[in-house]
Amino acid sequence: YTVELRVPDDCAFDGKPLREFATADVEVIVVSVVRQEGKRALKPGADFVLRKGDQLTVEIDPDALPKLLARTGFELSDQAAGAEQMVGGEVELYEAVVMPRGRLVGKTVMQAELRSTLGLNVVGVARGGRRLRRPLREIRFEPGDVLLIQNRAPKEGDGFHQAGLLPLAPRTLVVNSTRRLVLGLSIFAGAVAMLAMGWMSAAVAFTLAGLLMVLTRLLRLEDAYRAIDMPIVVLLGAMIPVGRAFETTGGATQLAELLVSTASVLPAWSVVGLLLVLTMVLSDVMNNAATAVIMAPIAVHIAEALEASSDPFLMAVAIGASCAFLTPIGHQSNTLVMGPGGYRFSDYWRLGLPLELLIIVLGLPLLLWIWPLSG
Repeated sequence: YTVELRVPDDCAFDGKPLREFATADVEVIVVSVVRQEGKRALKPGADFVLRKGDQLTVEIDPDALPKLLARTGFELSDQAAGAEQMVGGEVELYEAVVMPRGRLVGKTVMQAELRSTLGLNVVGVARGGRRLRRPLREIRFEPGDVLLIQNRAPKEGDGFHQAGLLPLAPRTLVVNSTRRLVLGLSIFAGAVAMLAMGWMSAAVAFTLAGLLMVLTRLLRLEDAYRAIDMPIVVLLGAMIPVGRAFETTGGATQLAELLVSTASVLPAWSVVGLLLVLTMVLSDVMNNAATAVIMAPIAVHIAEALEASSDPFLMAVAIGASCAFLTPIGHQSNTLVMGPGGYRFSDYWRLGLPLELLIIVLGLPLLLWIWPLSG
């Protein structure tokens, strides 16, 4: 991106050469520097001395921009949009593509008046991988340009769409965020510590942590509401009772008893495999802990009936209860990634079924080798 930065009055780099803010972890190219009196230096060298009020046009990756701002104290310049200086420590940046018939095509930042009319502040431009060697205010937008824009989260019908822009992935950059980082990590560590010491449950500890982050303004209330994935809430509300009903009505027990009845006609190693498969199936629709509680006594009963060691049967239950890969409701981790990952219900068994088959093929021989039936 081509981004414009400003050297503030109290910046530590006032009077220092450009070479002093170049580091290995931040790749930045200074295209030009414009003084307050209007003088411009194109492609300034490493010995070029910065002054307060300088406007720097730089080329930088958006992911490296927060590091540069935090280390140098430079500010994102919004003078190109003719607006007041930014206030506040958090800068929310969003990527958006200029659409072919949008109102921005052929216009500069000044001509488009995005900040004054739609509240959008353009701070960077990328175009087809080519380096734009001009100051931001001189660039005329073309279809397909990717703009880096300061704004609230884009919503249907807001300034992005009115300007003929297609919003892409958000980039939330926190400037001078050491205090916020320490505070956020401290709150999270406190929640983990209370959970580890048994002072409160995970639900209570992390709910309190989230509440503290809202009260300390680390997290805005509207962002917290937006993060709630209602389709996942509805899915859990509908499917958890299904698993409970499967358990309380005796369906799980009947399947287990069917396995016990086959133990007398099948080899012991195949019964271990069936126990593993059945436990996997139950864990996909029930809580894995509940599955283990139901299947463990049955595993011991089968081992006693076959006069074999109970270790391989119990390990089959432990492994099977941990392999809930076929549905998003088998384990809370499956559910948590469903919304952010954009997964559908059918995506789980497409990958989970080969994975469970692999575990059966590799796991069963290893299980019987480490915990033999005759032990």
